Amino acid sequence: MAKKKEIKLEMDVPEGIEARQDGKELVIKGKKGEVKRAFNNPKVDIKVEGGKIIIAPSKQSKREKTITFTYKAHIGNMFKGAEEGHSYVLKVCSSHFPMNVAVNKDSLVVKNFLGEKYPRTLKIKEGVQVKVDGDLITIESTSKELAGTTASAVEELMKRADFDPRIFQDGIYIINKDGKELK
Repeated sequence: MAKKKEIKLEMDVPEGIEARQDGKELVIKGKKGEVKRAFNNPKVDIKVEGGKIIIAPSKQSKREKTITFTYKAHIGNMFKGAEEGHSYVLKVCSSHFPMNVAVNKDSLVVKNFLGEKYPRTLKIKEGVQVKVDGDLITIESTSKELAGTTASAVEELMKRADFDPRIFQDGIYIINKDGKELK
């Protein structure tokens, strides 16, 4: 029987980025800000040594290898967030009723969606910046998960079950995801 290949990943910390460990939490600090994430799997160890991050599973099973490569992708997203940030762009589409979208302190307010009397509001999570410029909404954060869930929550805020979406296409839709150009 062939011996399984052992996995031990070493990631170089990019120049200008500081990495440290607080227990099971990894903290990445760059010019855009600080990103924290807890890696709680007891079978995969993460260590910061010198200018490298070492990800090593205790067992070499398929599940631990999968988690190891998932952690590598998360840490890569943390590097990008600390250095450049993550951004999502949404477009306000209103053909039947003119919508008014604004940011008030820590919430996004949408008025006159399909002629509704009461505004729809979404509380913006800490660490996320939302900018409204005409019919475009830009969501930025150092954490990819926070930016993505906020963009998804804005899209979900505009759902209405009693209207046919083929006819009433009013709403707010993601047009640019972080790392992907949508058309």
